Amino acid sequence: MRIRSLSAPAKAAAVLAVLVLMTLASAAGARTEKPVLHASHWLAITGKPLGATAGAKIFEKGGNAVDAACSMLAAVCTMYDVLSWGGETQALIYNPRTKKVLAINGLGVAPTGATPEYFKSKGLAYPPAYGPLAAVTPGTPGGLMLMLAEFGTMSLKDVLAPALAMAEGYPIETQLADSIERNKDKIKEWLYSRAVLLPHLGQAREAPWPGEIFRQPELLATLRKLVEAEQNALAQGKDRKQAIYAAYDRFYKGDIAREFVRGCQEQGGLITLDDLARWKPLVEEPVMVPYKGIEVYKLSCWVQGPAMLQALNILEGMDLKGMGFNSARYIHALYQAMNLAFADRDFYYGDPYVPPEEPLRGLLSKDYARERAKLIDWEKNNPAVKPGDPYPFEGKTNPYLDLLEKWGNPVGSSTAPDRAPSERPSSEGFLAGTTSIQAADAEGWVVSVTPSGGWIPACLAGATGVGMSQRMQSFVLDASSNPFNVLAPGKRPRATLTPGLALKDGMPFLSFAVQGGDTQDQNLLQFFLDVVEFGMNVQEACEAPNITSFQMRSSFDEHKAEPGKLELNERTPQEVRDRLKALGYILTFARYTSGPINAVFFDRKHGTMWGGSSNFGEDYGIGW
Repeated sequence: MRIRSLSAPAKAAAVLAVLVLMTLASAAGARTEKPVLHASHWLAITGKPLGATAGAKIFEKGGNAVDAACSMLAAVCTMYDVLSWGGETQALIYNPRTKKVLAINGLGVAPTGATPEYFKSKGLAYPPAYGPLAAVTPGTPGGLMLMLAEFGTMSLKDVLAPALAMAEGYPIETQLADSIERNKDKIKEWLYSRAVLLPHLGQAREAPWPGEIFRQPELLATLRKLVEAEQNALAQGKDRKQAIYAAYDRFYKGDIAREFVRGCQEQGGLITLDDLARWKPLVEEPVMVPYKGIEVYKLSCWVQGPAMLQALNILEGMDLKGMGFNSARYIHALYQAMNLAFADRDFYYGDPYVPPEEPLRGLLSKDYARERAKLIDWEKNNPAVKPGDPYPFEGKTNPYLDLLEKWGNPVGSSTAPDRAPSERPSSEGFLAGTTSIQAADAEGWVVSVTPSGGWIPACLAGATGVGMSQRMQSFVLDASSNPFNVLAPGKRPRATLTPGLALKDGMPFLSFAVQGGDTQDQNLLQFFLDVVEFGMNVQEACEAPNITSFQMRSSFDEHKAEPGKLELNERTPQEVRDRLKALGYILTFARYTSGPINAVFFDRKHGTMWGGSSNFGEDYGIGW
């Protein structure tokens, strides 16, 4: 901070502000609430302690990081760690044999009959947030089995063993038990959900009690059928991979599929047997941009991942370290860069397998980012920031200039400045959904997963015990909102799910993911910068206070935006608050603002792994 030209009192105030910022940065650093996880053989980190234990069990049996990640995924789905078995799974995997990063697309598609006209005829501006009409085809079972078959080493029977034991009965944790109780009125609307999730119907508390043994006999039967299909195939002489795909076929084409569809349609859903049979998980090429020599990989534009890469491109030319960690100028730079990137997300991102083709090459261009950065006003927030025009940066003419000209944010409720944390308006849409999974092993396999969907209140599909996805709500019904993300049967909604992987000198450097909704790439952007720009270790960066912008459109429910709304950590100094208010921000505060980040840092000097797990929630890791 420059202070030469200031008066003596102003100099003193400026010096005090710098000292307070240094204290805040230090508090975010050296004194972490959780210890770093040090390991040389393997690391397993996810959203719940029992989920991490499932990964540890697989590693101890000799499985690789893909096996462990699949077992953790099965466990957290069974625990409804903000997702269930009918949701969607997205992953980045570093394969040490090819020395390349690959992507797993396990996002379901809109079913037959899901059209804009259908939902408009019901008086809806968007597909509903909950219930059978919110469901896309289940992606997690297929994504898990694809990962395991192609890149794992173990049988489905071994990998699902912890989940099978948990479906038979496990002591339910307080967070899930209380979530079921809070949402019990909605759960009661669905026959199969209330039978499983509300074991004490008619009593004062109808959800399970914390610590009570929670049993899911229908889900247990479904998982046993998958193992049975695999074991029968092995008995017939099929190899490991073929046997796993036999289980896949039973879920998507066999008796499990028939019961899933029956139960879905009985409750008013649209998914058909043909929808399940036609859907496939995919192995893809991820997208990447270099940031100061570090290759940062994300999934493509069927999720929001490229928005983080766009923000990194915008910020790369700035002296972020010189601004000071979480100084007013640094926060302003982050907020403006994120808003520019997310405005592009809100207009240009969609399913790349369905026309029109997204201008992704232009969006990720460094030249385009430099043009976008010129729009930042360093004296005030711009509440009317709009998507840019990336087409010239790939030698094309934008066919949607007319829509772009009329584009504006659907504005949500206004927010009074400086509310106490308990008075903050709900931002559940921005924080909704998903967990995260990190797994790494000594051979060099690295897996970063962000699964989601079928969260509480979940609508279960018949007697399968499988909670259906709620991802249909992320579509729009009009091209004026986003011509690339208009609902159509067989199309993927543009989701928020966004694992991250970074390589340095061609080797894994960071693997990172976070729970949340539209906050995910905001949290991960700041985590990455905390490590790269401010030298924090992985646990310090997982706990460091983040900011959250609510100026972009929510991907959930009514897709509202709150221009200028900025959430800060409650430890933010008054001088920083005052400066941000002068820049036009509407401030809210929270005690924990890191987001529940899970991450692994690869220490090439010592040949070890450092694991980080945020203090934000119940995320937990185990290493050896």
